[in-house]
Amino acid sequence: MSTRGLILGIESSCDETAAAVVERGARTLSSVVASQIATHARYGGVVPELASREHLRAIVPVVRGALAQAGITLGDLDAIAVTAGPGLAGALLVGVTYAKALAFAQGLPLIAVNHLEGHIHAVLLNEREAERQSDEDTTAGPTTPNPSDEAVLALVVSGGHTHLYLVHPARGVQEPNWSYSLVGRTVDDAAGEAFDKVAKLLGFGYPGGPWIDALARFGDPNSVPFSFSQIKTKVHLRGKTPRTKAAKTAPIAELNPRLMFSFSGIKTAVLRYLELNNLRPEAQSRAARLFAPGAEAKPPQTKEEALALCSQEVVDLVASFQHAVVGDLMKKSFAAAESLGAQQILVTGGVAANRELRARFTAEALCRGLRVAFPTLSLSTDNAAMIAAAAWPRFLNGEFADQSLSGDPSLVLGR
Repeated sequence: MSTRGLILGIESSCDETAAAVVERGARTLSSVVASQIATHARYGGVVPELASREHLRAIVPVVRGALAQAGITLGDLDAIAVTAGPGLAGALLVGVTYAKALAFAQGLPLIAVNHLEGHIHAVLLNEREAERQSDEDTTAGPTTPNPSDEAVLALVVSGGHTHLYLVHPARGVQEPNWSYSLVGRTVDDAAGEAFDKVAKLLGFGYPGGPWIDALARFGDPNSVPFSFSQIKTKVHLRGKTPRTKAAKTAPIAELNPRLMFSFSGIKTAVLRYLELNNLRPEAQSRAARLFAPGAEAKPPQTKEEALALCSQEVVDLVASFQHAVVGDLMKKSFAAAESLGAQQILVTGGVAANRELRARFTAEALCRGLRVAFPTLSLSTDNAAMIAAAAWPRFLNGEFADQSLSGDPSLVLGR
């Protein structure tokens, strides 16, 4: 075991196999990601069994690549961190089993990390690296600073999650640790899932988020007046045993309905609009030519490319859809920040790469006198650097997992 604070992070919760080496939670030495987009694109979404098989193929070369990129060996590591959940059961099992084997063989501590906590630490990792680069005196080595002594609000928004957390910088034994209070979440589809499903309705590629983001730039966001209804308090669920697996991770009876999201309705509204205006066949016909075998399909960069993909009416529909989703995310995030007294908002997850979301959150935060932070684009999507960064405070506080660790698809962060 070294004394450099080197943690190998392993991430395999969904459709990307990733490994990274991070020093003291503040300096990324390597980050390798093997994407499965090409495997799942033909199905329009992630196929769990195929994802597990691809993880089995990629896990060894990805970890070796991360170590080589960092210029270290397994003997230089201080610990191994792995995503323990939430995610796909089989996919999680690949990463957890491999991490356990490495930790056992090398006699290293094993650290279990919640995937959602990892996304939050993706933003914090950016801030740590920025502070480290601006600090001329690095002789003592990087540490793990707090972005604030007060609680901050975190919006985790991706293809599988839309959660609001109040993040508390609670003090651990040696370094700041973090505790999380769930204050809001989706009751059905995640925002990223809605992006993917709307893109699929139009015949675009998978994942759909980049296509929706690219097309929306050239449309009128006010052409279709989408709206969101107020979610009602689920009084009948109070004190009762959850009836579904999803309900165990969504205690909606205990949360403020003003801070709850629902994106299944707008997805259905888009479908109805396409059918009523007979737009779906035309859009899918153009998309079918674009995504024909052998064709190289990329999101449009100009209005001409956008109109070659679909009509102006469809572009306007896409722009209106994205505008409404981003608006709902903003409305509830800033309402939560105001009601909870948070002075900073962390926006993270795959949807945090969306250009309109970043621009509108930044502008609104400036108007309200709040701070807002995003991860880099590479840290927005699933990666292992965020897992290794989230593991650093746990390493310092001796929060290690044993060899009985297993993947938990419904692992909860915060209560």
